[in-house]
Amino acid sequence: MEEKERSELCGAVEEIVFRNDKNGYTVLTMLCDGVNATAVGNMSDVHVGDELKLVGAWKTHASYGEQFSFEYYEQYMPTTADSILKYLSSGAVKGIGRATAKRLVEAFGENTLEVMQNDPQRLEQIKGISKDKAAAISDEIKKTFGMREVMIYLERFHISPQEAVKIWKSCGTGAIELIENNPYMLCDGNIGVSFDRADHIAAMLKRPGDDPFRIRAGILHIIKYNARNGHTCLPDDKVTEVTAKFLRLDEALIKEKLSEMLMDGSLVKDVIEERDFVFLPSLYRSETFAADRLELMLQFPPDRITGVELALELFEKQQGIEYARLQKKAIIEALSGGLLILTGGPGTGKTTTLNAIIELYRQSGLKVALAAPTGRAAQRMSEVTGCEAKTLHRLLEVEWDRNDSPQFKRNERNLLDCDALIIDELSMVDSSLFEGVMKALPIGCRLIMVGDSDQLPSVGPGNVLGDLVASGKIPVVQLTEIFRQSMKSLIITNAHRIVHGEMPVLNRTDNDFFFIPNDNRDEIAEIITGLCSKRLPAAYGYSPFEDIQVLCPGRKGELGVIEMNKRLQQVLNPPRTKAEELSVPQYTLRVGDKVMQTRNNYDLLWTRDNGTEGSGVFNGDIGTVAGVNKSMKTATVRFDDRLAEYDEESLLQLELAYATTVHKSQGNEFNAVIMPMYYGPPQLYYRNLLYTAVTRAKKLLILVGSVSVVKTMVDNNKKTLRYSGLRAFLERR
Repeated sequence: MEEKERSELCGAVEEIVFRNDKNGYTVLTMLCDGVNATAVGNMSDVHVGDELKLVGAWKTHASYGEQFSFEYYEQYMPTTADSILKYLSSGAVKGIGRATAKRLVEAFGENTLEVMQNDPQRLEQIKGISKDKAAAISDEIKKTFGMREVMIYLERFHISPQEAVKIWKSCGTGAIELIENNPYMLCDGNIGVSFDRADHIAAMLKRPGDDPFRIRAGILHIIKYNARNGHTCLPDDKVTEVTAKFLRLDEALIKEKLSEMLMDGSLVKDVIEERDFVFLPSLYRSETFAADRLELMLQFPPDRITGVELALELFEKQQGIEYARLQKKAIIEALSGGLLILTGGPGTGKTTTLNAIIELYRQSGLKVALAAPTGRAAQRMSEVTGCEAKTLHRLLEVEWDRNDSPQFKRNERNLLDCDALIIDELSMVDSSLFEGVMKALPIGCRLIMVGDSDQLPSVGPGNVLGDLVASGKIPVVQLTEIFRQSMKSLIITNAHRIVHGEMPVLNRTDNDFFFIPNDNRDEIAEIITGLCSKRLPAAYGYSPFEDIQVLCPGRKGELGVIEMNKRLQQVLNPPRTKAEELSVPQYTLRVGDKVMQTRNNYDLLWTRDNGTEGSGVFNGDIGTVAGVNKSMKTATVRFDDRLAEYDEESLLQLELAYATTVHKSQGNEFNAVIMPMYYGPPQLYYRNLLYTAVTRAKKLLILVGSVSVVKTMVDNNKKTLRYSGLRAFLERR
């Protein structure tokens, strides 16, 4: 598309050709000095007859010809009788059709809108308009004028159309007054403007740096920021210290406001190990509810299944299997009690044990449900058990409230229909999701939780698996024996060496774990690119899109996720035509690109290949760009058997996934994993991260880089510190 120099375009809207109500993207024609012109861009609200001033540039589109692409606009209510007639005839005001619009304009001319707003009794002289209808029309036009006023006011702060709609829905006609009084109210969860942007707006409004609203918002910002890093709570002294530095204010001001927020319930305080901790109320409820529910399950376990040992012995004979001691212990515990955590590293027989538990439950007449946190993990669970497994969100039947916040239809009033629930990959389950599970469990339902406590914790806030194990309150069976067939795999044996603080075997070239030594950063990147594009596809027939995954410790640097994705994209999916590309922050997405969803989005619509429809794509889901619409700034992405529809706003949640962080890879397994081993931030180079990366590989693992970096990670057993309350809440019950 050829672009010309920046200019202005003024005129009245003649036709709305296309409008995406969700993101505000609009294609319209305008009458400008007697000539029709096509304009494209984002705007909050527009109707036929509106008078606009657009600022942008003329572009020549390959398919649609010359268009004015605007970046900024000013909107005015129509002022001429002709434009007012077009405006009212377009249905912009509820209750007024074409005939009524014509009679109104004939009666009041250019003063029509003013009369409708300020002198509604005069409308009663128009045929067909009663006193009640006149009042309703006046209310509607006031609402419309109010919305326009708010939208225009917000544009000076560079508030997007999507955000403007949220603000209007949340605040209505009082939005301007509310923002002038407290710009930090824009940080409210239903609106979601970042603290930095709200702070900038406050500066434009000349608000003081020690504004109480600013201090309150700053405290919440620090706590929510740390929640995104996994913490469900923070020590109150840390909150005070960090917030004071962030806002550049005295700690005494922060302490005073923090005390107020604890008093009014905006935050919750609890004492853990003789130290005061501060929680967001929602996360406090999640952890205390889960602790209470688990305690109830321990106090009132389901009826013991009789003849457990005999049933297991018969099952072993039927299957021709002799289970190891710890496997038998886990199976018997699962059938005898109501709660069990089954942990263990790769090759220790978790799947075999799980299959026995499922089958013996069914033989006992129990209805069993299987679930996992992600689609890939649920799919893998289905494959290894031969039973249907759902994502936890699907199991709990996620839906949305009027603020578009996720809610589960399955809860205390609508319990799950099962006698036993088995959850895999529990290390990935955060506190809020675990609360949802506990709320939906029927009384007497057995709960078996499977996971590897040596893997990284969940992306969301909480340390559910770690806290449950550490509390000592929940029965735990940890499988430790590596079975003979698994010992043939160097991936498995090296994973166990790593988790025990021993160096992996790096000098073997005849197995499934390879190390390619190199201390040059650029050469490491070239080696990895060559492995993905040529060597592994040629040697093993692996697809760089479906089988091979590059895992990086972090996002930044020459060997981080961002730069490696750009290198790999250039080789694996180079540019073809501009029509098959869309730009998003940091990347250009092309048809065929491997991409990852970077946050939970419950309202993304998708369609399965069998025609069924649904919504929800979740953090860490990997797919392929199936198509793009450059003019509409939309795309379709295939996730396994689903095609999801992305608009311009939701595209911001996608990034290339030829390379991804180890954290983002959790719940997934790949035939081949390649990982750069080069120096970087110490906080990213630790044992559990390397262990998690190695255990993502099913058939082939290749480390490329420095031996000293491998040793550094193996020796560093400093696990990621997470502040959470679940363990303490369980221990005190």
